[in-house]
Amino acid sequence: MESPLIELLVLAGIAVFLILRLKSVLGTREGFEKPPLANNEAPAPQRKFEVIEGSPDDDIVAYVDEGSPQAQALSDMKRADSSFQVAEFVQGARGAYEMILMGFETGELDGIQPFISEEIFQSFVDAVSAREDQGLTIEAEFIGVRETTIVDATFDAATSTAEVTVRFVGELTSAVRNRAGEIVEGDPKAVKRQKDTWTFSRQMGTGDPNWLLVATDA
Repeated sequence: MESPLIELLVLAGIAVFLILRLKSVLGTREGFEKPPLANNEAPAPQRKFEVIEGSPDDDIVAYVDEGSPQAQALSDMKRADSSFQVAEFVQGARGAYEMILMGFETGELDGIQPFISEEIFQSFVDAVSAREDQGLTIEAEFIGVRETTIVDATFDAATSTAEVTVRFVGELTSAVRNRAGEIVEGDPKAVKRQKDTWTFSRQMGTGDPNWLLVATDA
């Protein structure tokens, strides 16, 4: 009975030795690992996703015709300033239109001076001064913007200067009163529609996000 027991212990000892030997050669694996490649097995090719050049930019073609000079100019603006978005510009232009228009109507120009060029600001000052000299005041209330349309866009690559011309159709009430408070023009209760075409300018890539009103045309 001792002989089989001895043989069993010897075999067990050999098995333990082989296991320890294999561990020292292969190491210990933990978790999930991909099986090693055979010597003649090449790695699977990795798929690369490429941006299709020339595809329409929805942010641009929502406002101007695809392939138009205006679309090209807006695209150039985006390349010059990656933060520029046409939709955000249009939204800001609508807000600027109300603010600047009402500032001119009420004669409160200090609040709108940072958003208009020196030439436009001076023309506003002259108009408001002439109005005051005649004893006229304007009573106005802004109702809203019905339409906002980009009618032109240009980009000067040499100076990184962008210009976007926007046509607004707004609604407001307006009445002009004389020194005696009498209405000499308009009606404070009648909503009138006003059309304006304004040009905004900005030097792209400078870190200053503000656009300046540089031209007005009713």
